[in-house]
Amino acid sequence: MVRAAEPPDGGWGWMVVLSAFFQSALVFGVLRSFGVFFVEFVAAFEEQASRISWIASIGIAVQQFGSPVGSALSTKFGPRPVVMTGGVLAALGMLLASFATSLTHLYLSIGLLSGSGWALTFAPTLACLSCYFSRRRSLATGLALTGVGLSSFAFAPLFQWLLSCYAWRGSLLLLSAISLHLVACGALLRPPSLAEETAVGGPRAQLTSLLHHGPFLRYTVALTLINTGYFIPYLHLVAHLQDLDWDPLPAAFLLSVAAISDLVGRVASGWLGDAVPGPVTRLLMLWTTLTGVSLALFPIARAPTALVALAVAYGFTSGALAPLAFSVLPELVGTSRIYCGLGLLQMIESIGGLLGPPLSGFLRDVTGNYTASFVVAGAFLLSGSGVLITLPHFFSCFSAATSRPQDLVTEALDTKVPLPKEGLEED
Repeated sequence: MVRAAEPPDGGWGWMVVLSAFFQSALVFGVLRSFGVFFVEFVAAFEEQASRISWIASIGIAVQQFGSPVGSALSTKFGPRPVVMTGGVLAALGMLLASFATSLTHLYLSIGLLSGSGWALTFAPTLACLSCYFSRRRSLATGLALTGVGLSSFAFAPLFQWLLSCYAWRGSLLLLSAISLHLVACGALLRPPSLAEETAVGGPRAQLTSLLHHGPFLRYTVALTLINTGYFIPYLHLVAHLQDLDWDPLPAAFLLSVAAISDLVGRVASGWLGDAVPGPVTRLLMLWTTLTGVSLALFPIARAPTALVALAVAYGFTSGALAPLAFSVLPELVGTSRIYCGLGLLQMIESIGGLLGPPLSGFLRDVTGNYTASFVVAGAFLLSGSGVLITLPHFFSCFSAATSRPQDLVTEALDTKVPLPKEGLEED
């Protein structure tokens, strides 16, 4: 294969976008809609709700903490076989879960086995997508991530219908068949051969280089802070509205309004990220700041009109920052290190996602309301915005020298890092 000097910005890359669209739907759409099974599991196993909740929690934790494994394997063997293997594991986990006779079986099948499959799919797919696009990278990422929002609307009623027709065991069997389509998504991945890849070592060399790369480490800190407060409305907005004497149905509808706005924000942000001149980091900082402000204003708003406006604002801005968060990374580390970089980033930022909800619940227990929870969540996002300002080229003027994202890869990655000779030879 002829090595291209830069990403082709199209071609087979659009098939990779299609693959990423369905893959994000089959991973995060399933996770977002898995609460439909919650009541069925409580009744079937006669366990406390808190113990049932660990099924999805283990799956999410394994998916995020296992991302570096999927990235390292993709660097070694390519993303196609890794993602296809992940699809088989995800489907096998759901298949075995349909025969479960205890919660431990569900922890191991859905949480551990399916979670491991999800870990092998998401990061390698997005990394492969980033290798195909340069000028249109933000738009391509935004289109790929719309699969999360669309599938969240489709899967919840679909799963409920399956439960009414086939009960939870039959539904998990069919969900296993649906998850098997991840194999087809993996088969579509065909990473381009770029000239930049010739100078890159194996996974161990890349990992060591990234751990010595200041901008990458600062960006990881920023996204960890953002992740800490990002999901709070999806968990506690309905409860906050019920504290304001809202009925459960209108409160849930407000969350749906935010989800629709989130979908629009992802596409709009992807287009703006490619159309607006200058580093994408600036737009990411803008959307992050606006998301933090909207979160902090939730406790102040009391009128229904104001709450709807804030829900729309939060949905749009939080959706807008999602594709840009993945688009900035190739600018920092280069497409040749994107597999290891994305996996390591996902593992570290997941710490924020795991700590944020318990902290928000603790503040609710201490204060008796969600005011402090939303204010602190907004403060985490604003802190992340402050860290983004320290990234390279943030204050530089737009010019030909900074018009191409691949030109923003900093010199720090070229710094020679002492590595064990044997390790490099193995890689």
